[in-house]
Amino acid sequence: MPKILVTGGAGYIGSITIHHLMRRGFEVVVVDDLSRGHRENVNPSQLTVARLQDTDAVTKVLAGVDAVVHFAAYIAVGESVRKPELYFSNNVGGTVSLFEAMARAGVNKLVFSSTAAVYGNPERVPIPEDARFDPVSPYGESKAMVEKILESLDRNHSIAGSAFRYVALRYFNACGAEPDAGLGERHEPETHLIPLLFRAAVSGKPIQIFGSDYPTPDGTCTRDYIHVGDLAAAHVAALDHLLAGGASHCFNVGTGKGYTVMEVLRATEQVTGLKVPFEMALRRDGDAAELVADAAKLRSTLAWKPERSDLHAILTDAWNYFQKHPA
Repeated sequence: MPKILVTGGAGYIGSITIHHLMRRGFEVVVVDDLSRGHRENVNPSQLTVARLQDTDAVTKVLAGVDAVVHFAAYIAVGESVRKPELYFSNNVGGTVSLFEAMARAGVNKLVFSSTAAVYGNPERVPIPEDARFDPVSPYGESKAMVEKILESLDRNHSIAGSAFRYVALRYFNACGAEPDAGLGERHEPETHLIPLLFRAAVSGKPIQIFGSDYPTPDGTCTRDYIHVGDLAAAHVAALDHLLAGGASHCFNVGTGKGYTVMEVLRATEQVTGLKVPFEMALRRDGDAAELVADAAKLRSTLAWKPERSDLHAILTDAWNYFQKHPA
């Protein structure tokens, strides 16, 4: 089976994608600087601890690799607004260093972890892949920049005598867990809605709901929630496509159905049997009102479909993981 480098593989989505890749029989190696990931998420024999900006170190890890799955990025929208230079340095600068290492090592296939944040406040919902980029946060801007670089590499670059090819997967809201594998969300600080709802339910300390005046059914933000297992399956499908000689593509990865923050809160109460205390707060900088995917292209091109992304199934898996990892 092919050998795959996973950058950021000690993180939430990276570690779960590795679980899916290894279940398929792929050989996997990992580069992670452990600034946001967790060492215990990765088999020590697979892990090289290094920053992507260390081009020489990454080049060595790429020896014998057939393709790269690139997760290593900072992801907190609010932090990106406060520290834009950090996001451009890591998310763009680190990725350019990775591309240089790939060129040196003769690796010309990449699956890129992108985001629906590249769209900003979309003109229509569900959002198609040809919607214009208009990010409203440095995080979204950093991902849009990398996608532009990928387009240029696809048009102009040849590595080891073959064209550079990529698949960019624009995630909507990744959530859920693989509790049987002991893998789930453990960000610190935590910024994702579902773990924060669980924390509020267990601690009794109210969660802040940012914004109650958006143009949505109840005034809170609407998002498309995709089970992390379905998201990992999309990465495997993208790799299969590239390894078979497929062309470059950009795909939305979502369900096509949106839920408001308050709808997710009420569903959390049903799954956990606990009340979730909350308090309304002002809108958060960089948040779009509504992000829902048109994922028809991914379904038709790669024969992918979400199989585990019912909201109650997502919450049940996430709650099972959370109860085993309350810290």
